[in-house]
Amino acid sequence: MHPTNSNPRISQKHVVLSEILSVTAVMRKNSRWASAAHMLNVGDSALARDLGLRRGSPGDKNQRSGKLSQEADLMSGFQELKRTVRGVEDVQDVSLSVLLGPFFALIRSPLSTGPITSTALSALHSFFLCGLISPNSRDLETALVELSATVSHCKFEASDSSGDEVVLLKIMAVIHDCMVGSSVGAFLGDVEICEMLETVLTTCCQMRLSEVLRRSAESTMMAIVRTIFERLYEFDPTEEEAKLRVNEEEPQHGELSMSVSTSTTSPSEAPTPGGDAETSTDVQKEEEEKSLSTISQDSIPVDSVTTSTQGTAVAEDSVLPVVIPRPYGLPALLELLRVLVNILDPNDQVHTDSTRLSALRILNVTIETSGTRIGDYPSLAVLVLDHGCKYLFQLARSDHHSVLQAALRTISSLFETMRPHLKLQQELYLAFSIDRLAAPPLLKPNTTKRNKTNSPRPGTAISSTPTLGPVDTEPELEKGSPVPSRPPVQPARGDTRDLMLETLSHISRHPSFMVDLYTNYDCDINCENLFERLIEFLTKGVYPWQYSSASDAQQLHSQYLCLDMLLTFVNDMAARAEGDFVSPEQLMRSKSRKKLVLTGAARFNSKPKLGLAFLEENKLIYSDLSPEVSREKSLAIFLKSCTRLDKRLLGDYLSKPDNIDLLKEFMCLFDFKDRPMVDALREMLETLRLPGEAQQIDRIAETFASVYFASKPTEIKTQDAVYVLAYSIILLNTDLHNPQIRKRMTIKDYQRNLRGQNGGMDFSPEFLKNIYDSIRKCEIVMPEEHTGQLGFEYAWKELLVRSRVSGRFMMCNSALFDLDMFKTVWKPVISVIAHAFITFGDDYVIQRAISGFRQCATLAGHFHLPDVFDFVVISLSQATSLLSENLSAHVPNYPVVDVEGQSVAVSSLSVKFGTNFKGQLAAVVLFNIVNGNGNALREGWTQIFEMFENLFMHSLLPTRMLQMEDFLGGVTMIPLRGTQPSRLAPRSDGGLLSALSSYLMTPYGLSSDNLVPEATDQEVENTLCTIDCIASCRLDELYAQIMQLDSEALVAAIRALEALAHERTIARLKQEFDDVTGPYNGASQGDGAYMLPYDPAAVFLLEMMVSIACQTSQCIEYLWPVIFEHLSALLSGSIHYSVLLIERAVVALLRLALILAQNLPTKDALRDQLYLSLDLIANLPPSVANSVAEHVVAGVSLILQQNAIASTQTEWNLIFAALRSTISHPEAARSTFTLVTSLASEGQPQRVTTGNFVGLLSILDDFATAAGASIQIQPPPKARRTQQQPPTESPPIDRGRKSIDLLFDLKKFITPFADSAKLQPGQVWRQYCLPLVSSLGKQSTNPSRLVRNTAINQLQRILLGPQLVYDDTDCSQVEEIFNGVIFPILDELLKPQVYLLDPQGMSETRSRASALLCKAFMHFEVREGNRKADITILWIAILDLLDRLISAEKSEQLVCCVTVSLQTLSYEAVSESLKNVVLVMNAASILVPPPVAEDDRDEQQRTLWTATEARLERFLPGFLVEVVPAPQPMPVAELKPTIST
Repeated sequence: MHPTNSNPRISQKHVVLSEILSVTAVMRKNSRWASAAHMLNVGDSALARDLGLRRGSPGDKNQRSGKLSQEADLMSGFQELKRTVRGVEDVQDVSLSVLLGPFFALIRSPLSTGPITSTALSALHSFFLCGLISPNSRDLETALVELSATVSHCKFEASDSSGDEVVLLKIMAVIHDCMVGSSVGAFLGDVEICEMLETVLTTCCQMRLSEVLRRSAESTMMAIVRTIFERLYEFDPTEEEAKLRVNEEEPQHGELSMSVSTSTTSPSEAPTPGGDAETSTDVQKEEEEKSLSTISQDSIPVDSVTTSTQGTAVAEDSVLPVVIPRPYGLPALLELLRVLVNILDPNDQVHTDSTRLSALRILNVTIETSGTRIGDYPSLAVLVLDHGCKYLFQLARSDHHSVLQAALRTISSLFETMRPHLKLQQELYLAFSIDRLAAPPLLKPNTTKRNKTNSPRPGTAISSTPTLGPVDTEPELEKGSPVPSRPPVQPARGDTRDLMLETLSHISRHPSFMVDLYTNYDCDINCENLFERLIEFLTKGVYPWQYSSASDAQQLHSQYLCLDMLLTFVNDMAARAEGDFVSPEQLMRSKSRKKLVLTGAARFNSKPKLGLAFLEENKLIYSDLSPEVSREKSLAIFLKSCTRLDKRLLGDYLSKPDNIDLLKEFMCLFDFKDRPMVDALREMLETLRLPGEAQQIDRIAETFASVYFASKPTEIKTQDAVYVLAYSIILLNTDLHNPQIRKRMTIKDYQRNLRGQNGGMDFSPEFLKNIYDSIRKCEIVMPEEHTGQLGFEYAWKELLVRSRVSGRFMMCNSALFDLDMFKTVWKPVISVIAHAFITFGDDYVIQRAISGFRQCATLAGHFHLPDVFDFVVISLSQATSLLSENLSAHVPNYPVVDVEGQSVAVSSLSVKFGTNFKGQLAAVVLFNIVNGNGNALREGWTQIFEMFENLFMHSLLPTRMLQMEDFLGGVTMIPLRGTQPSRLAPRSDGGLLSALSSYLMTPYGLSSDNLVPEATDQEVENTLCTIDCIASCRLDELYAQIMQLDSEALVAAIRALEALAHERTIARLKQEFDDVTGPYNGASQGDGAYMLPYDPAAVFLLEMMVSIACQTSQCIEYLWPVIFEHLSALLSGSIHYSVLLIERAVVALLRLALILAQNLPTKDALRDQLYLSLDLIANLPPSVANSVAEHVVAGVSLILQQNAIASTQTEWNLIFAALRSTISHPEAARSTFTLVTSLASEGQPQRVTTGNFVGLLSILDDFATAAGASIQIQPPPKARRTQQQPPTESPPIDRGRKSIDLLFDLKKFITPFADSAKLQPGQVWRQYCLPLVSSLGKQSTNPSRLVRNTAINQLQRILLGPQLVYDDTDCSQVEEIFNGVIFPILDELLKPQVYLLDPQGMSETRSRASALLCKAFMHFEVREGNRKADITILWIAILDLLDRLISAEKSEQLVCCVTVSLQTLSYEAVSESLKNVVLVMNAASILVPPPVAEDDRDEQQRTLWTATEARLERFLPGFLVEVVPAPQPMPVAELKPTIST
């Protein structure tokens, strides 16, 4: 817009006069115009009339030629205008038509030259600039109509080409001023707009004109288009569409039509709508006049403007009114858009690619300006959506690079502004682009050749035609493809590929683009899965093409673009991840149904029966059965509506004899009412392909005929006539369009063939002619045969039909669908990001990839998808180079340097990793992602701990992660190198050579291990880089966060650790066993068992596993099964592993068992697991148990500190079994005995229970036994005479003696237990007394003199004291005392090997034992109330034992040279004890000698005396007679017996 007066210092009147002078000056330069300038024309002048003069007819000599008269008229016009302007004060008072009339006449005159016309046009340009032509000008609209006609019909004589083009440039400038540069453009009408647009557009397309002129005209056109199409935002669509319909019915302003001519014209003639201006028809002129008059009548009020043909001015006091404009409207815009779209038609040979290029640029400006508004105008929208998109998509196949670029830009603008209206068009374009951009398959040579010889692919005939429509897909169908594949397209290469890929990237830049694809296509059963296809293409596009002919730069650019689109998708999804996820049920159901339909269609295409069974199973068919809907109709509805079925197979299936009813229902689904026969047949044949057998075709034709005839068509009398007519149309279609048929059927031939077929009568000629013409103009194309341009047209028609029911394109930048989208594509996307991170070196790409990893991890956590998070971790871990495929168990001696007071180990990993910048980036990103997101990790823990393991082996982990805890030494560091195994075979005294040989043979003595290489400065620097990177990874924070994980993630972490530990222990042992073929493979114990060398990584993994479990005791019930399985496997094969590993396994088991014990009050289900672990420890091999004894007793002591840890006898037995394994260890035994003593002693609370009573007996018995064993393992003496008992203060002996005392003290608990449980005496005997006396009896033969003597004494006290509880009425219990306790003591003492253990003290023990035997006999058998019992057998057994005892003493006196005093002492002790027994028995009338007189003894007494006498006479002759003399005839004083206690 220009102001009314751009230069206030110069008046408009001056400008007008100046321009008149300029024009006339140029006119006078020409000789022709110079002569005309001096002529005076007073023929009908006002002067003559005013003076009353009358002019006569001029004579011949005054007659001028026609041209000269025209020249004079033009010149005089300017003179008249000059006088008019001078006569007014303000030129605005003069009608604009009067002011501009001479200029218009001169421009239109064919007599004008180029310079003159150029000057006149410049004058018009000046008038616009100075504001002379403005909305306030008088008679503006009339002047604008004249201006439009003038510039559109400008004519001048040719001069030179450059000068002529200057004129055309001036025309462009004037048109620009009128429509864009000023505010008067709104006053133009539709016809005027079209005239000027046609002028400019034709100039753009005149290829003979210079490039500068055409580009200038194109720029002018673009500016005009922006201006006029912006008015769409001001219009009311409803009103404009209504006006358009009225104008179509009754044109009011002349014909609205534009045409663009690209033919060559004279250089002196400007492009005109009708061709050459000089040959313009009178009709055109009449139309222009009609238009002019019509506009004047319609637009200008009668009383608004008063003009004078003489140029007189209006009254000075007249006020210039504001003219209400009659603006142009939708018709002009529609006409321009129609012309632009038609130019794009690639099949129109009139227009060249250069013309289309200009039209594309202008159309793009149109779309950019008003694309968002075009959809509101149905007339404009249908033009763009149909022909516009159709031609643009065809041009997207153009080989002309500029045309392709312009077409793609216009397409992107179209999708940017009109996407809601272009759902199916966008589907077509994206599918086409992906097909062209996808990696081409490697075709065999013969295949390529066959493709060339067969019917051409769509677009082959015309290079700019895209591929659309199905082709023969039998190979795909054999594989069960859910939808027939698209035909192959020529892959885009080189610059074309880059351009298409850039366009795809441009189109997809919206945050909601991928969501829109998913919701509009992937969830639509009738559309492709475009989202999945695009992601698949992009992921494949990031990888290099091995067979690509593109340059490295082009391929890298392509990879970057694909990666950028993927990362943008991930970034947009991560941005939407805020907020809660709500499942969109309707679309999800649609998506689910689509998957089922695709699967069912694929199976149907493979084998119809399988497909139908699947569809029925998933209720896709037969679910709508009712009285109105039969099974056949339900199936027919699905078959007709499903677009994914193979049309050929569908036709074959429907036409089978068994499916006649189904075929009828299928046909009845068509609405043939009032449809012409050809259209009905077309519709039917578009849904299925006719089979090859004649009988099948006949069934389809017959069924079609019955259904169509039921719709009561006109002209057809019978059903048979429909049948015959259908066949004839199919044959006619083949005849007219088969390229192999040269002689085509004519209309007469067709009429003749159908003579008499309409119920015996002929069809009407008009009816048959309509059928013939319809087939001739438009071929019926069978499904799956749509190729070339014909196929494109058919596919486009189908697209438009579908678009009417598909609905608008939904646009929603919502997170509602992100979960399903992400679940579909996360794996290839993350793989691509990892590939890009590893492969590409561009910093920006690496940074984007890092962001992509983080965003994928965020999404994985947001959507609770641990698999995704695992994949991110796995992908990044592979890029770190911290994973080792085969990590050796042996750690070399790496050099250690001191850096700023810190010891730094320079290992191979630290040096290598320090130079791997990308690996460091990956590590930092990985651990920063995992930090805080551990709950989202599952399988990825394996990689995390593998890296920990590798870093540990190279001394790169934080100190906190290198420690191990136990019950003895607190916290210690895990050693990286092992020492000599402690479980070795006994070393022989081989001397120095043997020791040296052993050192040389052992792997720990290799000299190479002791050599420590020196580290270079560069290696130290690299190591420091590695240390800094590890510090940035914050591994200690991650380790601390593991303790805070949820139970599920925590179990996954422990499982990962267990799996790694399993590989380094159990699995490696199995492998080594398989590989070992000789005795010298690997280390071995003394017993020949194979043992793995020390592996610090195995200890590290075990310690980390147990440490995590101990710090997460609340989850012990979930972690225990995983860890216990590993520990159980280790301890079951403990002899095959290093000492430290087994020691750590035992400690770990005990630490976990302690946690189990602490959790028993709340988690009683773990009780059994606690005792399983103790049982596992109790069953360790002795050599292993001895090495871990101290840890075992410490752990069990802590476990026993828990309240109510054991309640049953079985549980206590397992505890004591674990403790029993520590007795052989000197230090551990002391702790164990202290623990047992605390259990067996009285106190508060009392710790001896019915459950642990027997266990205490057993372990105390074991301590006493261990005391005896300490004597047996003493070095053998050189002479037996010098063997001495160890001192009584020896720890094992002392513990043994105390054990006997504790055993005796346990008797005090028997009575309370019996009373509380209300046990019978017999039960008390069995449960408590018998085990106690049996243990004391066992220890009465202990090799230790102190222990056995103490045991005999305590046994005697129990047996003869009141604490012994038994059932005296049960003889079997007394027999158990003798047969199970006392007799075995003497039997054991009488064994020579036992005697030799302590020859000096064994006689005393025997004496004590014999005394106990006799006293027990008297106590249990010789008492009041027991006289009737038969004790003969027991008594004889006692006598036999005493006989053996005395005999043994005699023999050992000779063998062992025992002193006589000891022998005499033993003999006398036995005799004294026996004497007491005999006297007591005699006093009790049990052992009664035979009387002198009548024998009044009973049989038992006689038998006992006889047996006793016989036994005693063998080893003590005369003893019985001496003690119990035979009765005398005379009474004697009674000898009173004495009983020694």
